[in-house]
Amino acid sequence: MSDPRPIGVFDSGVGGITVLRAIHDLLPGEDLIYLGDTARLPYGTKSAETVVRYATQAANALIARDIKLLVIACNTASAVGTPVLAEKFAPVPVIGVVEPGAEAAIAASSGRHIAVIATEGTVRGGAYPRAIQARAPDAAVVQTPATVFVALAEEGWTDTAPTREAARAYLAPLFAGTNHPDTLVLGCTHFPVLTDAIRAELPDGVTLVDSATTTAQAVARVLGDQAAPEGRDGTVRFLATDGPERFARVGQIFFGQPINEAEIEIIDL
Repeated sequence: MSDPRPIGVFDSGVGGITVLRAIHDLLPGEDLIYLGDTARLPYGTKSAETVVRYATQAANALIARDIKLLVIACNTASAVGTPVLAEKFAPVPVIGVVEPGAEAAIAASSGRHIAVIATEGTVRGGAYPRAIQARAPDAAVVQTPATVFVALAEEGWTDTAPTREAARAYLAPLFAGTNHPDTLVLGCTHFPVLTDAIRAELPDGVTLVDSATTTAQAVARVLGDQAAPEGRDGTVRFLATDGPERFARVGQIFFGQPINEAEIEIIDL
């Protein structure tokens, strides 16, 4: 039997809206609540203890709105906070973006040779290599920070000359020679909007893994028969902790449709 309660999604800012969009596209009948902790971004520069505290506060705000499932749409918070939140908020299911991305990478990689691009904080923390090698110890994982991609995505420069130049600079060293990775994981929720520019710089045969899409698929699997019935139009609500104007302006790049600034609810965590 379907569960009419909403799905809660949170991130430190607006990049996680790519995950929200992927869930909305896959499960259009679901009601969704998105919380961007814009007053305290980025999480990637904070200590693990601080990130867990922030993530717990964001999760509490969504749990208080009677959600049926919680999605951590932030790589940093997923890496350090998923087990903590899963235990704290059980029986509400908690899904992060790292684990589904790692599982999809292993499934896609025929040669167990996987590359990851992410923010500097995610690369430094090593979340993707750990998650991938925990499932496939024989996998070779290489990664590089692609920090400039975040700014390009937030400017809406999804497939411009500067974006393609940045993609070439980041990806050429990873995919040089014949023994290059056969799979690339987009390990930051900002990066899916740059897919065209990134794919144009990849050698033929390299599979691109979008952690937003794989997270949405994980949500669908966990919900099972609790998912909203077909034919229903779900609602999407936005919460933020600061800056509704910028949230709306930048967020629509990731959502693929306008976000009404007046409808963004500002909350205090």
